[in-house]
Amino acid sequence: MTAAVPALPAKIHPLVRAFLDSPDAVAAAVDRFGSPAHLLFPQVYLDNLAGLRQVLDRHQVRYRICYAHKVNRSRAFLRTAEAAGIGVDVASAQELTAALAAGFGPDRIEVTGPKGIGLLRELIAAGVTINVDNLWELERIAELAGTKTPVLLRISGFAGSAPSRFGITPADAEHALALAAAHRDRIGLCGFAFHIDSGETGERVRAVQECLGLVERAYGYGLEPTVLDIGGGLRQVFTADADRFDGYVAALRAALLGRGEPMSWGNNTFGYQVDDTGVHGIPIFHKYANTVPATRMLDDLLTAALDAHGGRTVAQVAGENLLELWLEPGKSLVDHAGITVARVEFVKTAADGSTLVNLDLSRDSVTPADQEVMVDPLILPGVARPEPNDLAPVGVFFAGRLCLERDMITNHKVWLPYRPRAGDLVVFPNTAAYHQDLSAAMASRHPLPPKLVVTRDDGEFRIRPDRDYEPALVMP
Repeated sequence: MTAAVPALPAKIHPLVRAFLDSPDAVAAAVDRFGSPAHLLFPQVYLDNLAGLRQVLDRHQVRYRICYAHKVNRSRAFLRTAEAAGIGVDVASAQELTAALAAGFGPDRIEVTGPKGIGLLRELIAAGVTINVDNLWELERIAELAGTKTPVLLRISGFAGSAPSRFGITPADAEHALALAAAHRDRIGLCGFAFHIDSGETGERVRAVQECLGLVERAYGYGLEPTVLDIGGGLRQVFTADADRFDGYVAALRAALLGRGEPMSWGNNTFGYQVDDTGVHGIPIFHKYANTVPATRMLDDLLTAALDAHGGRTVAQVAGENLLELWLEPGKSLVDHAGITVARVEFVKTAADGSTLVNLDLSRDSVTPADQEVMVDPLILPGVARPEPNDLAPVGVFFAGRLCLERDMITNHKVWLPYRPRAGDLVVFPNTAAYHQDLSAAMASRHPLPPKLVVTRDDGEFRIRPDRDYEPALVMP
């Protein structure tokens, strides 16, 4: 029996799978709107939102969910969030404008990230909640605000966590409290916030305990914080088969040591350190190995015991202290709610014998920053179906359309069921979170791929431009 080729099968939402399995549905979308294209599924977004709400409701905590708009520029996702009755987290003047245009009132908008003086003036005028990044911002709010401006203090620098460029250190928090107390007519302290970009519950628990301590300190200044903001950072699950993921990584590590078939383009080591003793370190794609869903991460945090509070859970302590939990999920709300499709332009053989599949797409349109997306794209045949004799697995690298050597969509080898041909379509799963928008390239005057919204109504799929989508009324 022939051994199975290394593979990275992607987890795909049932609604997306049904769309992909509908005869010629993807091809029809591309024929109508062009290739490449980003396809978005608001109904999947609502499924993700429902899952987070169920966890929070089960623990009987007061909460506010703010969709982190930065993960995707889609208007449809914004409108879906607004119709669902949640808030929105924005990080720029442009995102603020988009949120207001989508129907969010100031009381449902929170602004995170570092802010300059111009943005601060705009935020104060708009009356939105400002998640303060540093003492300079807080001082400027005290100077500029004519009326009480709602603020959260973002805290960072917790014991056991990596240093962060964002937030106010615990050492500076006392100064921030004194400043808020001295200018209570202009600064309305709502509470404290943190953001931990880690899958470790223990790190979040330490942050919660630090912020609860600051709540007590705030009472001493005559302030009345009511919000504990636990941020975002809830992970996605990309892989459909953890064992096969581990098997692929093991084969890749062996290939980096010269054992077996080469599996990386241009001697790329993916962040590993390779020497005579082996392959060491953490690869840049480590997050794609995650198998813990966002709902479980959230549940683990809410049920975590707090030593400083007699072992009571985070949810219990929040409830007993009348604190409202805020969170800003982005990735977890759009998880599996988007795919990207591109057409094969040609297939060629490189000088080292590698098979290169060129797409009408650039790497930056489906890959966030310097990461390597470790899930297999899907190939859909074009006009002509492959003959049975052509169905033999082939390892390929996907190349982009920019005139840059670095424009390799995959630097790791992908095994396909057959050698692609010009006109075939390639589908990249789960691209809605940052993959589509974080650094999309427009070099050589290539336009950005259009965003299209896919919905299933009465059993039929409907596709329309992102700008034209209006959600049905969704009860909060």
